[in-house]
Amino acid sequence: MKKDTEQPEENIPEKSEKSKGNFFRTLGELTVFTSRFFALVWHPPYELDELFTQIFRLGYKSLFLVTTTAFIIGFVMSLQLYPSMKTFGAEDLIPNMVAIAVIREIGPVLTGLICAGKTGSGIGAEIGSMKVTDQIDAMSISGVDPYKYLVVTRVLAMTITMPFLVIYSAGLSLIGSYVAVNITDDMSVTMYINSAFDYMYFYDFVPSIIKAFFFGFTIAMVSCFYGYRADYGTVGVGKAANASVVISSLIIFFLDMLAAQLSHYYQSNFV
Repeated sequence: MKKDTEQPEENIPEKSEKSKGNFFRTLGELTVFTSRFFALVWHPPYELDELFTQIFRLGYKSLFLVTTTAFIIGFVMSLQLYPSMKTFGAEDLIPNMVAIAVIREIGPVLTGLICAGKTGSGIGAEIGSMKVTDQIDAMSISGVDPYKYLVVTRVLAMTITMPFLVIYSAGLSLIGSYVAVNITDDMSVTMYINSAFDYMYFYDFVPSIIKAFFFGFTIAMVSCFYGYRADYGTVGVGKAANASVVISSLIIFFLDMLAAQLSHYYQSNFV
């Protein structure tokens, strides 16, 4: 008898509904997980030693990668802009164009993606390995709140350090741009700074700092969430690290799009 190897059509909608259910279930779990942070962050005990340790690990340990990437981005942008701007005799506008692009968009997003790839994956893998080896359960038995010790400290550390990393990366990008400008032309530091910030205003800086806070919070919270729900041994740890990077990166792009719309609305109606 010939066997029918084709998949029944009635099973396809079931898979679709299942995937939708998994999405909304994960979204709900993430919401509850995040709300727990706001409920515990204000109440003692405050794990200050662990907080400072995570600030060092998540912030200072990322400086080399942020430095290299930001310098190269500023350097390359200026080199790419020079031929086109020279055609119109507007080489003096290159510093200002680079400054606006880096401070408004490229700096926060680029730094957020770097931290999502480096620190986000590290947080997800670290907490995931602690989950699958029952270290989190052991902390609960010993009287330590694992959520407050592991999650609250890392979220606060990443939220605090991200604005400083964004400011640092913007400065390094401008230094790289200055080096590139002096390869093709001759411009003093004073002239470069005056040209870079000639058309910059206060509302150009504020959205970047606000976005940096949200990016840092998102990276740490999403990474802790997927690390906390890791399962099935080393396979689960790898999935937690991967999901931490992918999901936090997608949320960063979504938040940046939302911030750009709000900034455009503010500039169009109140400036």
